[in-house]
Amino acid sequence: MGSLGAIVKHPDDLYPLLKLKMAARHAEKQIPSEPHWGFCYSMLHKVSRSFALVIQQLDTDLRNAVCIFYLVLRALDTVEDDTSIATEVKVPILKAFHRHIYDRDWHFSCGTKEYKVLMDQFHLVSTAFLELAKNYQEAIEDITDRMGAGMAKFICKEVETIDDYDEYCHYVAGLVGLGLSKLFHASGKENLAADSLSNSMGLFLQKTNIIRDYLEDINEIPKSRMFWPRQIWSKYVNKLEDLKYEENSVKAVQCLNDMVTNALMHAEDCLKYMSDLRDDSIFRFCAIPQIMAIGTLAICYNNVEVFRGVVKMRRGLTAKVIDRTKTIADVYGAFFDFASMLESKVDKNDPNATKTLSRLVAIQKTCRESGLLNKSRKSYILRKENGYGSTLIIILVLLFSIMFAYNSATRHSN
Repeated sequence: MGSLGAIVKHPDDLYPLLKLKMAARHAEKQIPSEPHWGFCYSMLHKVSRSFALVIQQLDTDLRNAVCIFYLVLRALDTVEDDTSIATEVKVPILKAFHRHIYDRDWHFSCGTKEYKVLMDQFHLVSTAFLELAKNYQEAIEDITDRMGAGMAKFICKEVETIDDYDEYCHYVAGLVGLGLSKLFHASGKENLAADSLSNSMGLFLQKTNIIRDYLEDINEIPKSRMFWPRQIWSKYVNKLEDLKYEENSVKAVQCLNDMVTNALMHAEDCLKYMSDLRDDSIFRFCAIPQIMAIGTLAICYNNVEVFRGVVKMRRGLTAKVIDRTKTIADVYGAFFDFASMLESKVDKNDPNATKTLSRLVAIQKTCRESGLLNKSRKSYILRKENGYGSTLIIILVLLFSIMFAYNSATRHSN
């Protein structure tokens, strides 16, 4: 759960956090008993807790297909991410990965921590994959094939231009969007979305992650991982790693704002994609990560801390997003709020201020023109909390902690 300090500052986080904690406990109890499916769902919780929560809302067949799709691509990504694997070893594995998923005996040791477990026990994922319906298998194989080939291409190619950047993000995330759209269609619950919209859904998430993860990627051992395009960063510094040094803080923030502005170009496509969804569980599955993406961009924008450590949405705000996102009106409201938050941070002297503001105005216009903006909705824009409320929340948190500890002790004693 969120830290006590964060809850004191944002007391209305408490209820969504409690609901999120209970939902996480419920999801963990839903792990199937069959060994291979049990491994897959347990691993899903370890490699992505937030994704594991939203996936649980899907109907069983589609949930299983999406779970395996995610784990297959996470395994593929683990091979790509491991900078200790020699290129001559890595490239053939990436290109052949779509065939390995049919092999119940195949595994490859790489990665660290839970990712190493996933790779060492990958045959259990293959066993589950082979139990999926044929149309799900074909969709997963197709995307894995295309993604592996694209990753292999960029092992030997730097991200130089913005076109390279878009192409790389297409291979590692846009294809995920296309694959999910195929799975939704195969389930019979959705029409097949346009490739351009599915691609934007992936690119918006991927570009947000690339922006947020700058420091982690640049400090990767034994070799830096560099995804920010030279066409952008070379306007500000001579080397991409120069952005992390304090003496370059002004230029670093300007470069960061340029990257955020580039990511915002996908927001309107994402809103269009989500507005076309018909199934409530699929809608929430898609909408929650997209809201978290624009929220993360709002926090990262003009924030030098991106170059100093980890910058992400606080746990309580994430819990609010998960709790409040039920309809497309909620999505328009959230995108409008976070676009407004980002707009308030734009410095008119920033080299990209005009372009940034233009994109934010376009997002806000789309939200307004939907006719679904509810003025009485709960806003995500932070407001100063009253001290009395904060004190009351501390008391409630302490009482809840005591009750939770007591109930746990009682269960164990029985």
